[in-house]
Amino acid sequence: MSAHRSTVAAAVTGQARLALVGSPNSGKTTLFNALTGLRTKTGNYPGVTVARYEGVARAGGHDLVIEDLPGTYSLAPISPDEQVVADVLDPDNANITTPDAVLVTLDATTLGRSLGLLAQVLQTGLPVCVVLTFTDELARRGGTLDVPALQRALGVPVVSVTCGSRVDLGQLQRLLADSADWQRPVIAPPTEPTAAHAWVKSLTLRACYTVPVADRRTQRIDAVLLHPVWGTLVFFATMFAFFQIIFTVAAPLQDGVQSGFSWLGTLVADHVSNPLLAGFLGNALIGGVGSVLTFVPQIALLFLMISLLEGTGYLSRAAFLMDRLMAQVGLEGRAFVALLSSLACAIPGIMATRSLPSARDRFATMMSAPLMTCSARLTVYVLLIGILVNPDASVGPFGAQGVVMFTLYLVGALSAMATAWVFKAVSSRGGPALPFYMEMPSYRLPRARSIALSVWDSCRGFLRKVGRIILVVTVVLWLLLNLPMRGDAQLRSAGVNPADKPAAATSYVLDHSYAANVGHAVEPAFEPLGFDWRINIGVLASLSAREVFVATLGQVAAAENPDQPTKVLQQMTYTDGPHQGKKLFTPATTAALLVFFLYALQCMSTIGVMRRETGGWRWPAVAFGYMFVLAWTMALLTHVIVGALT
Repeated sequence: MSAHRSTVAAAVTGQARLALVGSPNSGKTTLFNALTGLRTKTGNYPGVTVARYEGVARAGGHDLVIEDLPGTYSLAPISPDEQVVADVLDPDNANITTPDAVLVTLDATTLGRSLGLLAQVLQTGLPVCVVLTFTDELARRGGTLDVPALQRALGVPVVSVTCGSRVDLGQLQRLLADSADWQRPVIAPPTEPTAAHAWVKSLTLRACYTVPVADRRTQRIDAVLLHPVWGTLVFFATMFAFFQIIFTVAAPLQDGVQSGFSWLGTLVADHVSNPLLAGFLGNALIGGVGSVLTFVPQIALLFLMISLLEGTGYLSRAAFLMDRLMAQVGLEGRAFVALLSSLACAIPGIMATRSLPSARDRFATMMSAPLMTCSARLTVYVLLIGILVNPDASVGPFGAQGVVMFTLYLVGALSAMATAWVFKAVSSRGGPALPFYMEMPSYRLPRARSIALSVWDSCRGFLRKVGRIILVVTVVLWLLLNLPMRGDAQLRSAGVNPADKPAAATSYVLDHSYAANVGHAVEPAFEPLGFDWRINIGVLASLSAREVFVATLGQVAAAENPDQPTKVLQQMTYTDGPHQGKKLFTPATTAALLVFFLYALQCMSTIGVMRRETGGWRWPAVAFGYMFVLAWTMALLTHVIVGALT
């Protein structure tokens, strides 16, 4: 029945389907990227939100579908993502299409540990090809392995693929073209633990495998980086430098992008005679969407540095190091990996909790992950820090803007861990206490192509959000900011002459728009924080995506002065009320706004993923509610304290 289902699936798609299986840090995803290049797509497995990665590889003149399964150490699952691997490779599972064949990556430097997973895969009866990785490192460290002998002992194809070798990759691609004819073992490996151990020992002897000596370079570095004191200091120094780089390196690039959009705005103003079209192009598209796109350099740098830290093997050490800290709040190192994933976006961070074996840990981490500072907040932070802190200001030898950014990220991380402790303490969800196991890869220089693909994929996701969600919301906001339409006669009757004072006419339209009505309606809730209607409408619009807050202020600033939008924001004043005429973005209000976005759950997509993970709306509603109350309270305290100090 399973073979029939797999054959039918292949017949429908016209392509053979191969699954890629391996333990974490075994080179599995690097191999997947090398085989598929950019021809990949992502999705979810049926019924669960564990990420699904599929790509198309070319072999023997035909296209093959390759699926990169989550990393696992065993087919006896203890977490949801490991359960997915077991389900995909189970021929009797009718819910997921069984692959036609399986590629198993084995780290040659840890072959003894890797063979246990291979034995379980061979027991499924599916065609299997073994891909040995890191054989170059095995040789460098003095280990030996007879690949042909291992192939004879296993009874399945075995190929060694060295990172970046086109010859090795070509050999593997030729094998992929004939997956239906792969040799299979005469007898499946034993399942009984004692017999399985003897099977592994027999294989290593027949393959002339000698364990490589310890990597002394790695040991020397780990003596520092995994030290409870020095390792922690290095970690925080690395993170501190992380955010200094975001400002110092990206600032000139951001200025260049912003100058380009300012030039486009001037071009529109000079050559588009229709005022309605000129306003839409200049304010909605260039002023709104363009204001978000100016932060692409920061986004690219953020993901570049994360990819470099991951590619060198440092992030695994950081997770191991943080296991001690996470233990203080009742969590483990895998929870740190999930929280770290939230620096890119809370959605993959929440989905990464599927790697946690404890349901209680999963729930606590999921409810705290949105407090980690994601890339969407980065755009808001950069804008507001630019208003709050002088670019030339410094704290000792360090730039003050980078120090403020690091502080916001640090407070967000500490708040996330504190919240996880609270939710784990009050949660009734049980679960066994299981050990934290993580393979420590040797330090390596990451491949430039893999880093470039990772950064491009992340930036492409950001640009897709700009093109879909942010563009639509920005257009709606432009309509709300410009309706109801008022002719010159109406403006003159209100005491504003558009011909003599176009800026005053624009301000009048904005102050009497539908958006202003909405902003004024919620003013009682936000007035204690120092927010006016323009900030309020930006906060409400950011529920679709946090970046829309930047787009909202960008539209308002571009309407008044398309050449210098940042200067407009810095000089913006209250238009009515008891503070009329006073500066809007005071240090107290700007700091309060930063703290509000630090804590508030301004992302409906995150709430949607949380609903799917928890199976209902109860906990997403709790998350939104507690984070709003926390954001409002902390912003109020910040406004009062900073106001008193300044």
